[in-house]
Amino acid sequence: VQLQASGGGLVQAGGSLRLSCAASGRTFSNLNMGWFRQAPGKEREFVAAISRSGLSSDYTDSVKDRFTISRDNAKNTVTLQMNSVKPEDTAVYYCAAQGGNYSRVKREYAYWGQGTLVTVSS
Repeated sequence: VQLQASGGGLVQAGGSLRLSCAASGRTFSNLNMGWFRQAPGKEREFVAAISRSGLSSDYTDSVKDRFTISRDNAKNTVTLQMNSVKPEDTAVYYCAAQGGNYSRVKREYAYWGQGTLVTVSS
C-alpha cells in the first residue's frame, strides 16, 4: 500500500486546514485508516481513525469537536478537516493504513505515508 499525504502548510491559530491522503496498491475499502502526528521532540501520537466503511470514527480528546476524519472509498482518499487549529496542533501529520482491527494503536498500522507538515502560528 502506498500512501501520499498532502495539504499541510502554515495557518494562523483559529484557522482551518484540510489534509488529504491518497492510497494505492490495495483495495482501499478493506483498510482502516488513521491520522497520526509528531511534534518536534515528541512521540508520534494518534489523532483520528476511521473504519473501512466510514461509519465509525475515533478521535483523540484534544482534537474532538475540531477535527473531522472522512473517507471516499470511490476515490481512495481519506481526509482530515482541521478547524479552530491551535499552536499545539503544529506537527508532521502522517496518514496510516491497516487491514486488521479498527484501532488507535500506532503499532497496529502497517502502512505509512511520508507525512505533511502543519505549522500553526499564534
